[in-house]
Amino acid sequence: MSHAVLPGPTPEERRAALRALLASGRTVIAPGVTDAAGLRLVEEAGFELAYLTGAGLANAQFGVPDVGLISQREVADHVQRLAGATGLPLVVDADTGYGGPLSVMRTVRLLDAAGAAAIQLEDQVLDKRCGHFDEHHLVSAAEMTGKIEAAVAARGATGPLIIARTDARGVLGLDAAIDRARAYAAAGAEVIFVEAPRTVEEMRTIGRELAGVPLVANIVEGGKTPELSVAELEELGFGVALFANYLMRSMMHAGRDALAHLRAKGETRSRAELLLPWADRQSLFGLAAYTEIERRYAGER
Repeated sequence: MSHAVLPGPTPEERRAALRALLASGRTVIAPGVTDAAGLRLVEEAGFELAYLTGAGLANAQFGVPDVGLISQREVADHVQRLAGATGLPLVVDADTGYGGPLSVMRTVRLLDAAGAAAIQLEDQVLDKRCGHFDEHHLVSAAEMTGKIEAAVAARGATGPLIIARTDARGVLGLDAAIDRARAYAAAGAEVIFVEAPRTVEEMRTIGRELAGVPLVANIVEGGKTPELSVAELEELGFGVALFANYLMRSMMHAGRDALAHLRAKGETRSRAELLLPWADRQSLFGLAAYTEIERRYAGER
C-alpha cells in the first residue's frame, strides 16, 4: 500500500514489477479504475495491476462520453494523483497520444514523470471513439508505427512500457488488424492490444498469430468481444485480462440504488448494512498511518 506521504515503490520498481508479471506465463487481471478510491479497492482486493481507463476517466471525472474530449494535460494530472495513491503498477490509456509524433513524445514524458508504469497508444485519428462504438477512423499503419517509435525514443531506457492498440478489426478486418499488430511490435511496442474481436475464433487467431508477444484482451460487458473468463483467455494466449469499466459500472449501479432509496424513503438508516462500514473506510485510506506520522513529526512521542 502506498500513499502520497508514505514511501512506496519507485516508478522503476513498478515498471520492473509489470515486466515480471508479463513474463510470468499466466494471465494477469487488470481492473480498470477512474479515481483513487477505486484504485484503493483494487489494491485492497489483492490485484497486482491497475488500468486507468480512458472511457471511465471521461465518464466519471468529466461526465462526457468516450469520444476524445479529454486532453493530454488533464490525463497527466490525474495519473499523478493516482500513482501517488497506490503501490501498484498503473497502466495508462493515453488514447492516440494526443497528436503526431511530437505530441506523443510529450505525452510519454508527462506520463513518465507522473508515474505511469505503461502507456497505451491507439491507431485511431485524434478525435477517437471508444473501441466498442461504431464508425472508427484510423491513421495509416506507417503513421502509427512512427508514433510508436517516437514513444520508445521518448521514454528512454527506464521509462514506461509501450502498449500498442489497433482498432483496425472494425474498419479493415481481422487480417489487417493482425498485420498492424505485427508492425507495431516490430516498432518497439512491448504489449499488443487488438481491440474488439467479435468471436472466440477470432480471439484464438489473435493468440496464435501473435504468439510470443504479451497480448491484452479487453472484456467489455455488453460490448463486441465475447465475455470470457480469465482461464479461457489464458488458454487462448492472452497475458492481460482487462476489465476496464467493471468496477465503475458496479459502483454506479450501487449508487443508483442508494440514491433511489434516499429519494423514496428520506433516510439511510434502513440501508446501513449496504454501506462500507465507517472503520473500513478509514482503513482503506490509511488513516492510522497518517495519524502516526503526524504524531511522530509533531513531537507526540
